[in-house]
Amino acid sequence: MTDQTHDLERALAACAAGDRQGLRRIFDDEAGRLVAVAQRIVRRRELAEEVVQEAFIRIWTHAHQYSPDRGSARGWIYAIVRNRALNLLRDGKREDLVGEDRLETLQDGEQLDQIMASFHRLDRNSRLHECLGSLDEIKRRGILMAYVGGYTHGEIAGRLKLPLGTAKSWIRRGLSSLRECMA
Repeated sequence: MTDQTHDLERALAACAAGDRQGLRRIFDDEAGRLVAVAQRIVRRRELAEEVVQEAFIRIWTHAHQYSPDRGSARGWIYAIVRNRALNLLRDGKREDLVGEDRLETLQDGEQLDQIMASFHRLDRNSRLHECLGSLDEIKRRGILMAYVGGYTHGEIAGRLKLPLGTAKSWIRRGLSSLRECMA
């Protein structure tokens, strides 16, 4: 484990014990990246900042639920942000300034290019790049659309022109292969 992983675990333990400095350490180390993740999902900076603020409240109040046996501290924190961002979209609290169909057409091509570019921006020597590269293109694309772009299974199926069940199973199998490769 890296020092940064240990630092996040210690910071979460401090939060669980009621030490505000733990939350401050998480904020100082991760806030910028968390806002970027949320912004990729909600597509607006002010909403992304709101998502991260809500996520930090949840991190503070639920830090006692984090268990290193179930995953990394960073993964736990980022999952909270991702889920908060997706909940914001699902709840319809996002203002649409352009008609939904037109907005989707305008952003789809650009966003899919950005999502796929995130794979190519990974360090070529990293284990994650190697493992993602070993997946079939369609499985890799589905996983990146879900976890980088925040797309639902239904949206992925629609964009990849696949039946919903097929998209779900390909993503599930791709994640399983990815877990095995990363282990």
